Amino acid sequence: MDDKDIIELYFARNEMAISETADKYGNYCTAIAKNIVGNDEDAYECVNDTYLNTWDAIPPTRPSIFSAFLAKITRNLAFNIYRRKHTKKRSGGEVTLVLDELAECVSGKDNVESEVERKELISTINSFLESLEPNKRNIFVCRYWYSDSVKNIATRFKMTESNVSVTLNRLRVKLKDYLAERGYEV
Repeated sequence: MDDKDIIELYFARNEMAISETADKYGNYCTAIAKNIVGNDEDAYECVNDTYLNTWDAIPPTRPSIFSAFLAKITRNLAFNIYRRKHTKKRSGGEVTLVLDELAECVSGKDNVESEVERKELISTINSFLESLEPNKRNIFVCRYWYSDSVKNIATRFKMTESNVSVTLNRLRVKLKDYLAERGYEV
């Protein structure tokens, strides 16, 4: 079923919208959630919550890119589950590695004081991503949006894990420099 048709089911408050969403995007959302939370049970919970949140958001929201809309909901829910389970201790895992890697570019502390500044930062990071060649941009997004492991990225892009790690390191340095040049405290 086409995304527009699925969205129309949500607007009609037809419960088939959820089953159609699950059929088309269930594996996609599960992969995102599992990369972040690290286990099937929490990923399953997250994906089910994604369907509920989507039901609550549509209407009034009419997403222009349904897959990205679902990915954002899934990702936010997965990070909430991750934070809830890891509040007292920092354990290993892909999310911890991803956050540690990005901490050298963008501080984890809330030093972006206003919503306007936050939106400007998002716009600047998007401009940085647009400046990258597609392959590097995809590697960056796989790691820092989807929390894919270096091993999975290497397999997907037919690279060695070492090459992926070096590429990611260079991209983080470029991002840090890019942000610093534009006046962001890094």
